[in-house]
Amino acid sequence: MTQSCPLAFRQIDGTITRLNAFSVFLMLMLFVVFPNPFVLTLLAIDLMVRLYGNKAYSPVFQISKGLKKLFKLKSEMVDAGAKRLASYFSLLFVLLMLSAYAADITLLMYAAAAIFLFCLALELLFGYCIACKIYFVYRKFVPELR
Repeated sequence: MTQSCPLAFRQIDGTITRLNAFSVFLMLMLFVVFPNPFVLTLLAIDLMVRLYGNKAYSPVFQISKGLKKLFKLKSEMVDAGAKRLASYFSLLFVLLMLSAYAADITLLMYAAAAIFLFCLALELLFGYCIACKIYFVYRKFVPELR
């Protein structure tokens, strides 16, 4: 089995997704320095809008579009399925951190933040998607139903 990302048979602008990751990285760093659940709540809402609603209503998406235009960055098309899976993982991490914050489990909250920041840094610096690797391992052990 060759390693691959989940295919959606649809391409999206990878430059926008990297800028989205940069915005999420900054918001997460803000939360780590000043632990306020409001930051995570805004991030969770934004991720839900992008995943389940219309991404045009996402403030992070709009900021990313504006930055791309401002800095005249070129488009780099990538598979939409891979980035969608990464967004689901992002939402999972944010909800885990919110739950840990509410339950006053500081160690879990900061551990999740550290792992999430590491994954975001890999995406930002190297274009390396951890979600794709997790999907590959999952597919190795759980074959597709035909």
